[in-house]
Amino acid sequence: MLSRNTRSPIDDIEFLARSDHRVTALVALAERPRSRADLQELTEASTSTIGRTLREFEHRRWIRRDGHQFEATQLGAFVASGMQDLIELIETEQTLRDVWQWLPPEASGFTLEMGTDAVVTEASIDDPYGPVNRFASLLRETDRFRFVGFDVALLEPCKDELSRRIVDGMDTEIIDPPSVARYIISTYSEHCAEPLESGHLTVRLHDDLPAYGVSLFDDRIGISGYNANSGTVQVFLDTDAPDAREWAESTYDSYRREARPLALETAIE
Repeated sequence: MLSRNTRSPIDDIEFLARSDHRVTALVALAERPRSRADLQELTEASTSTIGRTLREFEHRRWIRRDGHQFEATQLGAFVASGMQDLIELIETEQTLRDVWQWLPPEASGFTLEMGTDAVVTEASIDDPYGPVNRFASLLRETDRFRFVGFDVALLEPCKDELSRRIVDGMDTEIIDPPSVARYIISTYSEHCAEPLESGHLTVRLHDDLPAYGVSLFDDRIGISGYNANSGTVQVFLDTDAPDAREWAESTYDSYRREARPLALETAIE
């Protein structure tokens, strides 16, 4: 219902979005009072452009003037906050647009909002091992590491460093499909023997793991997405967001409760 204001909400959104300096100026005025010169320096817009913008803001009752200073009204601050939220939402969507298909489905509880402020490393022609290298950099900085999922494409390239870190004391628990554990132990027996004997590595087995991987480090969590056609890690997303951490811990624990110790898998003994 539009009441006396016949302007559509889209009209005001379009007005703000048509030029970068308008959102910047309104957000700045919501923070504290500023002069025309302040806004011109902040936005790098011309004096005449700032003047027109301020007149439009005043017409919409988004700002008030006090001498040479301007500040946002409660209405203006409300709009500024909403536009900031919208911009962050679109930025997150743009970041995840090309890799979303490789990440956990919505049914898993993982949401797009959890990707806000995440570091997203996608494999490319120029850098096919980018996701693996990003994972390795986080592995070097953690004292405790947990992983659940199909891990060959992610952990195999890091086998030397992973083995060394475990032997040096990194507390590690990995939940694997039986076929993957069998492959790793038979193919890399020398890499596995010392870590398994060190007391710092626990391997558990689960018959129905997700197509993606979940890594838990000390301060961040990571999600690795696999390209089934190439057998490589297509994307590695990592974040320290509390809601993403809660999701990762819950996901890991749910699979761990159903997993069995490696020693009970007679096919690998």
